[in-house]
Amino acid sequence: MKILAFNCGSSTLKFQLAEITEENGVFGKERRLALGTVDRIGRQGTVRCLILPGKEFSQPVTMAGHGEAVRWVLGWLDENILSGRNGLTAAGHRVVHGGDLFVNPTLINDDVVRGIESLSHLAPLHNEPALSAIRATREILGSAVPQVAVFDTAFHRTLPGAAGYALPADLVDKHKIRRYGFHGLAHRYMTERYAAITGTPPEQTKLITLQLGNGCSAAAIEYGRSVDTSMGFTPLEGLVMGTRSGDIDPTLAGYIAKREKVEVQEVERWLNARSGLLGVSGLSSDMRELLEAEDREDKRAALAVDMFCYRVRKFIGAYLAVLGGADAVIFGGGIGENSPRVRARICQAMDWCGLEIDPGRNAAAIGIEGRISAGSSRIEAWVIPVYEETVIAHDTAACLYSR
Repeated sequence: MKILAFNCGSSTLKFQLAEITEENGVFGKERRLALGTVDRIGRQGTVRCLILPGKEFSQPVTMAGHGEAVRWVLGWLDENILSGRNGLTAAGHRVVHGGDLFVNPTLINDDVVRGIESLSHLAPLHNEPALSAIRATREILGSAVPQVAVFDTAFHRTLPGAAGYALPADLVDKHKIRRYGFHGLAHRYMTERYAAITGTPPEQTKLITLQLGNGCSAAAIEYGRSVDTSMGFTPLEGLVMGTRSGDIDPTLAGYIAKREKVEVQEVERWLNARSGLLGVSGLSSDMRELLEAEDREDKRAALAVDMFCYRVRKFIGAYLAVLGGADAVIFGGGIGENSPRVRARICQAMDWCGLEIDPGRNAAAIGIEGRISAGSSRIEAWVIPVYEETVIAHDTAACLYSR
């Protein structure tokens, strides 16, 4: 099977073309044929593509939206890799919010598209871009190439009731209010990859997985199942993020709206787009820029970094209590994979629970997989680069096979 996986961010499009072998319903390790990223969609950005084993392509581009980016990617693949009998078997799409409607990888049809549309208000920064990509792919490839939606929220469907919201039951039932959780593909990938590289079955592990990028979330994984996660009904809850506030007193939205004489919806937009690292620093949502500013003794940048690390450390402590201890803490995402300095600050003074970072290992683990904890550490710490596109491709293949 040749599977094309699309992974839409709010302003990016990642893709991966992989060939996956199957025997009696068991899918082997994929052979990646090509991958790439279109960034800064909606403004001047760059497209970077790689035909494996090593032919690279890069150029500046301006894409009006994710649909246009998909059309460009499909055209590039058709010119360079796909033709005739070597064409696509299927396409898979990451969709952030599946709500209660979608808890498994789902073959896309008109009803599924309408279902995803009905949930877009819960994750407007992500579901709408995914829908644009889906529509463009269906328009270009037609019905001959099946498409599958893979949902970020599905991995967290195992959260127990105790991890939910203490709200009136009638409101919860009427409006389907629950902690859906997000970054499910990333947390699942870290869980499964840790099991593979350590030779430990997922059902025998307790893990704290950290997806730290522009969007951030933590998850408590008990025996392969998500039992708690920092994001909730929407992706706003939990950790301090690039532009999202994370946890706040819920009355603040109404308070700020009254004081600023704006609608609550406008304040919610501020909490999603003007807060977090950007709001505290007044400078940037990019951790790299904030660390450089901190070195220049920028106090607001330093406070933003401190808040970020403090909140992650706080969740690690909470999830150690939830799990009754953990085998490992795993760092993924752009910050988690590439910033030894942030990882060290998050884990500082955590020897009380048996988590100790080895400075040399930590410094060397930049964008690569590896253990960063000291030999004497009772809790392991790992960096595991996340490949959500791999999960999308395998789930797409499995969905098609099951049908």
